[in-house]
Parts: sequence; structure tokens; C-alpha cells
Amino acid sequence: MTLRLSREKINFLSRIMLDFLFGNDQVEFLDDSNEIRLSIVKSIEEEIKLYNMIDKKAIEKIQSQKKAIEEGSREWEILYRKYYNDEISKLGKLVE
Repeated sequence: MTLRLSREKINFLSRIMLDFLFGNDQVEFLDDSNEIRLSIVKSIEEEIKLYNMIDKKAIEKIQSQKKAIEEGSREWEILYRKYYNDEISKLGKLVE
């Protein structure tokens, strides 16, 4: 369940976010718009990497089970959600 976005889609999302921020009178910009857009792109890319890493860890935990669990089965889906959410929880605890 690896998350993938093309460079084009990431750039599109960054422009939408930047336009939204420019439309907000409560937001003041200290850098030029392209620098801000590039920061948004970098943030999106880092989030994708993080969630892909969590996905990989969840799958590795399933594959490490003594009993072979067929991918796509109900049991696999349940374990995937459990392990994925466990990894998300660990991440939240690290941030606190």
C-alpha cells in the first residue's frame, strides 16, 4: 500500500496550498513565494517517505509471523491495520 505521488502531482498540491495561504489575510510571508512552495514540496515528500516507511514496517511484521498469512486476506488486512496504527502511535509518542 505504498503511497506514490508523481512530481507533477506534488507540485500541483504545493501550488494549491500556496494559493490558499496567499488568500488568507492572516498569513504574512517572509520569504518569496517560490521558496515557500519548495518548502511545501519538501514537506509533502518527507511525509510520503514517512508513511511508506510505516507501511514497510507493518508489512515486515506480517511477514515475520510464524504462520504464512496471504496478502489481501481478511487476517492480513486486520494485522496490517493493527501494525500500521501501532507504528503511527509510536511516532506520535516520539513527537511528544
